[in-house]
Amino acid sequence: MKGLVRRTVERVGGGPLVEDLVVAFSDALYELAAGEEHRLGDVVGRDPVEALIEKILAMPRLHDRAIDRMAESPLVSIIAARFVSKIVSDFVAQNRQLAEKLPGAKSLFSLGTSAANRVRNVSIIGDAADRGTQMAIRRTNSAMKDLIKEAPLKEAALEIWDLHAEEPISELREYMSQQDLRELALIVHGIVHAARGTDYVAAALDECVDVFFERYGARPVASLLPELGITRDDLVDELQQLVPPVIEAAAAQGHLDALVRSRLAPFFASEEVRAILASDLPPRKAASKTPARKPPATTS
Repeated sequence: MKGLVRRTVERVGGGPLVEDLVVAFSDALYELAAGEEHRLGDVVGRDPVEALIEKILAMPRLHDRAIDRMAESPLVSIIAARFVSKIVSDFVAQNRQLAEKLPGAKSLFSLGTSAANRVRNVSIIGDAADRGTQMAIRRTNSAMKDLIKEAPLKEAALEIWDLHAEEPISELREYMSQQDLRELALIVHGIVHAARGTDYVAAALDECVDVFFERYGARPVASLLPELGITRDDLVDELQQLVPPVIEAAAAQGHLDALVRSRLAPFFASEEVRAILASDLPPRKAASKTPARKPPATTS
């Protein structure tokens, strides 16, 4: 079973057909006319969205680990320094505009701007700047954690969700073009395609097979179907829709008779069936060789 699962995962998605369908499906979903008729809130309820947001915000290990790893990245430090520099520059530019409107404040503000620029430039040059930025990021970790805990992030996220939930699903097209969605789908397909053949994925599949048989291996398949939401009536309904066209096609092509005979031949050729048929049939009578008498001729 493990080998079958591995081969299935490795083969599925390996051909050009799947890649072509990924693009076709993404285009079809992007242009889906039903997106104009249905709201996002009608498809995805608010309660599960709220539960998801609450769960993400209530995962301190996730927050702590992500923030700590960000502080360890030199590139993040550079981005953070540029971000802070941008904020300072915008702040200085905004206050300069205000100062120019006040009599006598322009020259005083020029002195402050010059000092601020010197401090800003010195703080982002060389190794000292790198160490300073690293220290600044680490010191902001606690502030970011407090922000996650205390700020009304849940309410803000739900407000954003409510805005989208009342709009047609087609409004999501404003976030990306059709080409963006196509390329994103291909990138995700490429990630899955590359990962499926790794040893880790193989080990994960083997573990899932073991877990499944450990939990349900002793139970017949028929007892599992109701727990999957599939009842006997569901199976009968589906078979009634699928089987008749298949039978009609086989009969039209002349394959039905041979198929039925091949399936029933072992049954009728078995010793048990021969014994049953032999015991139920009455003994045959020998055919008489005496010619039948002709009826007497009638006289008028």
